[in-house]
Amino acid sequence: MVYNFNEILNGFCENRKIKSIPLYLFNDIKSLNSTKLISEKQKEFLNTSFAIDTQHFGFFPNEQFALGGAIAIIKKSHEPKESLIDQAAKLTQKLPKRKWSVQFVDEFETFDKLNFILGWGLAFYNFSIKKINKNSFEKQALCLSQCRKEVSKNSLEKCFAEIRGIFLARDLINLPPNILTPFNYEKVIKKSFKKFSPKILIYKNKQLEKNFPLIDFVGRSSENKPLLIDLQWAKNKKNNYPNIVLVGKGVTFDSGGLDIKPSNSMLLMKKDMGGSAVVLGIAYALMSINCPINLRIILPLAENAVSEKSMRPLDIIYSRNQTPVEIGNTDAEGRLLLADALTYCQESKIQIDFILDFATLTGAARVALGTELPALFTNNDNLGEDIINEGIKQIDPMWRLPLFNPYNKQLDKNNNAISSTGSSGTGGAITAALFLNRFINKNTNWAHVDLMAWNTSSRPGFPVGGEAMGLRNIVNMIIKYCSKSKILN
Repeated sequence: MVYNFNEILNGFCENRKIKSIPLYLFNDIKSLNSTKLISEKQKEFLNTSFAIDTQHFGFFPNEQFALGGAIAIIKKSHEPKESLIDQAAKLTQKLPKRKWSVQFVDEFETFDKLNFILGWGLAFYNFSIKKINKNSFEKQALCLSQCRKEVSKNSLEKCFAEIRGIFLARDLINLPPNILTPFNYEKVIKKSFKKFSPKILIYKNKQLEKNFPLIDFVGRSSENKPLLIDLQWAKNKKNNYPNIVLVGKGVTFDSGGLDIKPSNSMLLMKKDMGGSAVVLGIAYALMSINCPINLRIILPLAENAVSEKSMRPLDIIYSRNQTPVEIGNTDAEGRLLLADALTYCQESKIQIDFILDFATLTGAARVALGTELPALFTNNDNLGEDIINEGIKQIDPMWRLPLFNPYNKQLDKNNNAISSTGSSGTGGAITAALFLNRFINKNTNWAHVDLMAWNTSSRPGFPVGGEAMGLRNIVNMIIKYCSKSKILN
């Protein structure tokens, strides 16, 4: 079975031959009393029937005393969970199933309008293993013709590209591990990206064993054999755009190997491919808007299982670049996949602007920052600053942790190998990042994102389950980077 993804976005419609109802958005309650969009009788109805000053929401009738429209007071905010993204998602739960024509009455920046449209769209995410007929939903939607009056076509298309990228990542993470095996993951990627006509190279079986020993070593214990996907896409054939590489950890299920996880710790381990899912969501969004970029996606895919072929603690295996790696805990398998993948993507003769890797790598990062804030490590301060600043703006934050060099000594072994886990029980997120840094060339700009990729609690627009943490941050950071490069060239 290969899962089919639905590109049609619920929550939006073309309002041709459809009578829509106005939805007026204010950012100040005082504006409600001064507006001429609503009659005096309708204002009186709103003021007498709703406590607008506390509810920030209300309906008003038309002349036939049917539903005439709705108003909402929405507050500009860049605080997570209080932003216009969240406010819009909550609003979908208050409004009846109708076609709504949104109009921003007060002064709202384009960015605020797009966040509202984004939040509205995110509220309609629904994962089901069964194919859902869109027509089976009772309709609730924003009319696109009015949205296009509020924001430009390009801005709206970018917003929709982000939503589709987020939904793709969420769906991938939510799929059960018996369906999203490495073999089926390859099929899903080929099908999902077919319309963009990327170049795709696949390494598997003997070719993988020969060229990517660490990836093979992790995945050889499973009946679902490992592989590496190398997907390349460019806006055109001319190599005059930034060369950016995204690497995503793709452990489709993690039992922990011989250092097997407790049963409760295994319950979410279908999400251990969350890094690869976020990377694919980023790529999907960038390709959808035809971003001026030469983009390369490297995905090492494997299942960490238990069998007579399982790797053992204290095994030593030579990586792709011939670094001897001593296996520490077999449950620290993701960094092994990334080590070979990072080596591979730096072997190109083309100068890389930067590499970003995403991975659900360590519980230590969750202990330090919680489940909602990804940890960022980087060897380039400018790259780190761009990511952190864009995360704040997009309300998709990350927090930078240090590549603290003194901890490198924890990785060095007396047998001239490097330990995959280090000798200390503390600072695990840092030592994991330092391990990856051993496979980064000195002249390579690189950032590593250690993320949860899962919502542990639910709120409108962000249900429990897979989450594309960092996607909007990186999509918009890359767009700005490519724009600057175009100007400089």
